[in-house]
Amino acid sequence: MAPRSRLVPLRGHRSALAALLAGLLLAACTSAAGTPSVSRTTSDPASAVAAASPTPDGAIRVTDARGVEVTLPAPPERIVSLAPSNTEIVCALGACDRLVGVTDFDDYPAEVAEIPKVVVMATVDVELVVEAEPDVVLAAGNEQTPTTVIDQIVALGIPVIVLYPTDLDGVYADIELVGDLVGAPDAATDLVAGMRERASAVAAAVAGADRPRTLYEVFHAEGTTYTAGQDSFLASLIELAGGEAVTGDAQGLIDAERLVAADPQLILLGTASYDPALADAETALATVAARPGWGALAAVRNARVVGYLDDIVTTRPGPRIVDGLEALARAIHPALVD
Repeated sequence: MAPRSRLVPLRGHRSALAALLAGLLLAACTSAAGTPSVSRTTSDPASAVAAASPTPDGAIRVTDARGVEVTLPAPPERIVSLAPSNTEIVCALGACDRLVGVTDFDDYPAEVAEIPKVVVMATVDVELVVEAEPDVVLAAGNEQTPTTVIDQIVALGIPVIVLYPTDLDGVYADIELVGDLVGAPDAATDLVAGMRERASAVAAAVAGADRPRTLYEVFHAEGTTYTAGQDSFLASLIELAGGEAVTGDAQGLIDAERLVAADPQLILLGTASYDPALADAETALATVAARPGWGALAAVRNARVVGYLDDIVTTRPGPRIVDGLEALARAIHPALVD
């Protein structure tokens, strides 16, 4: 899942940075030829479909997940990514060398370890974003990159494109958008075609099977549980994998009352990816059964609590998301999916 970020004031008052900020602020007030421009094309972000297209003069026109149209004068040579999923898309399309800033959550592919970090401990450092001198910033939607941060970066004259897929088709669209953005549309088309073929194979394997009410645990601590968000891509993956997704609110928070009412028949502990003890079936079941109110859930009564070890590829909406779909299908329907 993309890191949650918050606004950080610019640190320090070095003269070079002050001059750069002044120039960027001036650029933000203009829309001359050869400079980025931004306009809103829809008032309903939920209805926006991310897309990009070249223009006759070589510029790139993008409509992002907010329904905001961003025009870049040329394909970007310097890209900052504020989410690991965005980073993976850029790299999968052969443009890893254009990344000049990523998050400290980025761990794939291996070469991103050497790229400067502009998101540290889930916090966007706007000064570091500016110092990276990006042609564009790729942010995450649904407040995973807060609107306040996006607005601050845009006010400094740096174009921001927000990616936020709500289903697998949205992931495909984001990959194709970035393909157009970096001048690799054929690579994007080929990548998406392969992903679609694998996803179709999963759908065929689970077609007609019973669909257990499935709670995917993204996070749990001190009575607070996060799962698939309502209308999220994670919920859509669970459905494609042959389950009926138990969802929380838009951010995935599910309260005790909603959990009991949903009465999941299967619980997948994505948290096992970070707590090796939960990979043991007996430990996983005992841990969940000990939580107040959880012992009465159907999944606990029937010992259908699974330590799930593929959280990263399942919750990160990038090129490896079909790996996550396949892992989900194996966990939900082990007899049907190899």
